[in-house]
Amino acid sequence: MIGFENVRKEYPGGTLAVQDFSLEIASHESVVLVGTSGSGKTTLMRMINRMVDPTSGRVHIDGDDVTSLDPVQLRRSIGYVMQASGLLPHRTVLDNITTVPVLRGTAKREARTHAHELMEIVGLDAALAERYPSQLSGGQQQRVGVARGLAADPNILLMDEPFGAVDPIVRAELQRELQHLQRDLRKTIVFVTHDIDEAFLLGDRVAILRPGGIIAQVGTPQEILADPADDFVSSFVGADRGARTLHVERVDGRDVVVDADGRPAGVLAASGDRSAGEGAADGRTRERSS
Repeated sequence: MIGFENVRKEYPGGTLAVQDFSLEIASHESVVLVGTSGSGKTTLMRMINRMVDPTSGRVHIDGDDVTSLDPVQLRRSIGYVMQASGLLPHRTVLDNITTVPVLRGTAKREARTHAHELMEIVGLDAALAERYPSQLSGGQQQRVGVARGLAADPNILLMDEPFGAVDPIVRAELQRELQHLQRDLRKTIVFVTHDIDEAFLLGDRVAILRPGGIIAQVGTPQEILADPADDFVSSFVGADRGARTLHVERVDGRDVVVDADGRPAGVLAASGDRSAGEGAADGRTRERSS
């Protein structure tokens, strides 16, 4: 479990990034911190692996205050995926993925074998193993970044707007891959984004932040959409947008979900009719329409 207790972060010169933040994140839960610039979401996430230390308050992992832990060892035990992938340009794909396990003492042959397995898991062709980051597309680089974040088999995976720099089609593919990974691996994920649709798609719970790291509302996507805490949340999630205002129409014997402009958003089906490969987004669409 990850816990934030009355955390505050004030930088030299008086800039207040986080005013007073408290939240508990359960093991194996995916929590998304979402907000505009200045909401402190990235600062909060980086407190978990001590890239940023709080001015006051406490961040703990399974009861251990992170400030009592060696920052280098802590970071090596936590997966971290960032927007620009952060790959080492002079190292091959395989060597990038094996960086942390080798630093932690894993034999190079064992680390490389596991790296090949991770490449398959994240949807990378084995032929890319000996290429360099500059020889990859943006989407491929991000997949390598995810594989590297998983390479040491961390319990916690931090993801700082990891899909923000790729085009919409690749972004949707990467989001689906992450959903599949989470269903299979059940990591504790803290995901930062400014995109509320991405937050609702990927989060078991979503924390919507005001400037200064103040929680406006935290809950499941369904809870937030069904009952926004206030006008700020309602506006942020677009509760009154046509794409959010869904209803059901009967078409050729099927219940079709359409938005306020009449555009189809999905088809209602009994839970037993869904194939195992269908994504969570489809299920959430149906729940929002009820």
